Amino acid sequence: MLCRHLVASFSTSGQIKMATGVLQKVCRGFGSAKNGAHTAGQHVFWVRGFSASSRTCSEDSWFKSLFVRKVDPRKDAHSQLLTKNEASNLYKIQFHNVKPECLDAYNKLCEDVLPTIHADKYYPCELVGTWNTWYGDQDQAVHLWRYRGGYPALTEVMNKLRQNKEFTAYRKERGKMLLSRRNQLLLEFSFWNEPVPREGPNIYELRSYQLRPGTMIEWGNYWARGIRHRQRNKEAVGGFFSQIGDLYMVHHLWAYKDLQSREETRNGAWQQEGWHEAVYYTVPLIQHMESRIMIPLKASPLQ
Repeated sequence: MLCRHLVASFSTSGQIKMATGVLQKVCRGFGSAKNGAHTAGQHVFWVRGFSASSRTCSEDSWFKSLFVRKVDPRKDAHSQLLTKNEASNLYKIQFHNVKPECLDAYNKLCEDVLPTIHADKYYPCELVGTWNTWYGDQDQAVHLWRYRGGYPALTEVMNKLRQNKEFTAYRKERGKMLLSRRNQLLLEFSFWNEPVPREGPNIYELRSYQLRPGTMIEWGNYWARGIRHRQRNKEAVGGFFSQIGDLYMVHHLWAYKDLQSREETRNGAWQQEGWHEAVYYTVPLIQHMESRIMIPLKASPLQ
């Protein structure tokens, strides 16, 4: 059982063959020791002797290398390897937890102010979408902004909005309605399409994944192949990864006609050759994941 468990952990055929040979010898040694030992004391003595001799092995021995997952050193930041162009688009996602009794007033306030910023060419930013969470965190608003030109565009917008009296009044009034808020700065994956306005009605699912540190490149490699299995019904809206805020965070945004359509579309993906591999190899990279079903506000370009 031990041998089968260890061999199953290897990823290449070469490692499997080498490990199989070594582990078979080790396991036969265990069997011989068990048969040759006439007392419990002898058996324990043999195991302790084996453990003690194993600890004397060098840490970089060839035997240990069978069990150590090696990661190739990278010379580039993952943001440069995974995005189209770091200077092209920067995204900001905002999560606002609203006082339950204030949600309607909050929505109206946003619908009055946010579209004016979106439409004003003076600000190099666009409102990609604005929603209320339907299933997930209740009484929550989610806003997604795009800054064409990256960090300089973000800085320009922030400086200009500080001089905008209407926006200052909006922030002051909004603050009275919120319980908490947080945001993240994101880049888009190169293999996802850029989010564009959609006609409705649709519901949207935001699936958020907290990855294990150091696994973003691996995630991108598998999803670059797997995304083609999730575009048959044009449900893929956008894919992003965090740069500031919660790190090693991935967000996938999907659109469906309704919950039944979501169920049928997701089930259909499993009938396509290759989709199960994308899931099989990416699930171990995840530390935590959550799903939100969201309803767009009237002012949202994504309907």
